[in-house]
Amino acid sequence: MVRTRFAPSPTGFLHVGGVRTALFCWLYARRQGGQFVLRIEDTDTERSTQESVDAILEGMAWLGLDWDQGPFYQTQRLERYREVAEQLLERNQAYYCYCSKERLETLRAGQLERKEKPRYDGHCRHLNKKPAGGSFVIRFKTPQEGAVYFEDAVKGRITVLNSELDDLIMVRSDGMPTYNFAVVVDDWDMDITHVIRGDDHVANTSRQIHLFEALGAHVPIFAHVPMILGDDGKRLSKRHGAISVLQYREAGFMPEALLNYLVRLGWSYGDQEIFSLAQMVQQFDIKDLNKAAAAFNTQKLLWLNQHYIKTLDVERIAQELQWLIQARNFDTRQGPSIIELINIHQGRVQTLDELLNKSLYFYQEPILDVEAKAAFTAELKLPFEALIEAVKELKDWQAPVLHSLLQATAEQFGLKMGKLAPAVRIALTGSTVSPSIDLTMALIGQPRVLQRLQKALSLML
Repeated sequence: MVRTRFAPSPTGFLHVGGVRTALFCWLYARRQGGQFVLRIEDTDTERSTQESVDAILEGMAWLGLDWDQGPFYQTQRLERYREVAEQLLERNQAYYCYCSKERLETLRAGQLERKEKPRYDGHCRHLNKKPAGGSFVIRFKTPQEGAVYFEDAVKGRITVLNSELDDLIMVRSDGMPTYNFAVVVDDWDMDITHVIRGDDHVANTSRQIHLFEALGAHVPIFAHVPMILGDDGKRLSKRHGAISVLQYREAGFMPEALLNYLVRLGWSYGDQEIFSLAQMVQQFDIKDLNKAAAAFNTQKLLWLNQHYIKTLDVERIAQELQWLIQARNFDTRQGPSIIELINIHQGRVQTLDELLNKSLYFYQEPILDVEAKAAFTAELKLPFEALIEAVKELKDWQAPVLHSLLQATAEQFGLKMGKLAPAVRIALTGSTVSPSIDLTMALIGQPRVLQRLQKALSLML
């Protein structure tokens, strides 16, 4: 059975690069009828935080990337790592190294001075007993002759001479396993068959293969995916979009749009751009992953998000909008329903954040700046007075009735609707832009329309 894993380190937020890796792993497992494992690699105890763990779990849940097993935590498996390290020591495939920090620094400085590649010189390699007292690490005995090679599912055959590798540290002096050691034990124990990850891990793979073979474990298939670049060709940074995935939720992106966008960053499938999650599962394959780095394009992501806001069921959009409203502690008890908001803005916004910002006047009193106040000219005083009286008496508060009321008021004073309606719109919304003025009035509600028209009138006196 195919088993993939996503193994983030909780030393920071879950960004789009990590999400894309998780998505590829999830899709391949689902396509093959396999299992997807979530593992939290938290052995960097100084930098790992519970806040980061929570953000990872929340981000995965928001995106719908459910896992079949886990989350497993490396810090809960320390005894297992010690057990495996002892086995390698007993087989003479690992050894205790008691070299001091000062010796290693001197060794490194000399190698750099001679323009050699910095590497451990095997000083303790032939010791066969544990040092008496003092600090030590446990190193793996890397084969010194020959080469290690593997068929990367994305990059093709990769060969590394063993002479280029030194004896890596498996267990640090504080007893914590190193990344390369822990990840091999984990993948072995968890029966991982395919490791899909960023190509910044290519250099680790040859070392990990040595460890798999020393343990008599099955070596998984590796697929190293090129990094995501900004649209300027440089490494993805915060200004390009390397922010927490949860910030995309806070900015009003639909998870369907983000997943659709990320799957196309490095995966080729003809000219098709719009993919449902079900279509991704049906069509995704590792062999279609690109060798070249992909560039992040915020404008394309916005285009996709607008597409999903336009086309998804209103109820589905309402779920995300409701979350956004609650996250901002926004009071919507007075004003239109969430469904009504979506119906009036659905084809006109790129994000739910934009939708909400364009709807504030439905729930909050608009702020009238100097430019807005300038619209309330003296010639509108009598029309506004008449409109206020008509609003007070109106029994049927419906958009068509309100449209007729505005039209009749304009005609009564010899005004065009193009003169009266903009001033009414500013009075009610604080802006020159809104849905049709009759619908806007209907959704704001009679009491607050009356109150805002009276405030505008007071500015004409």
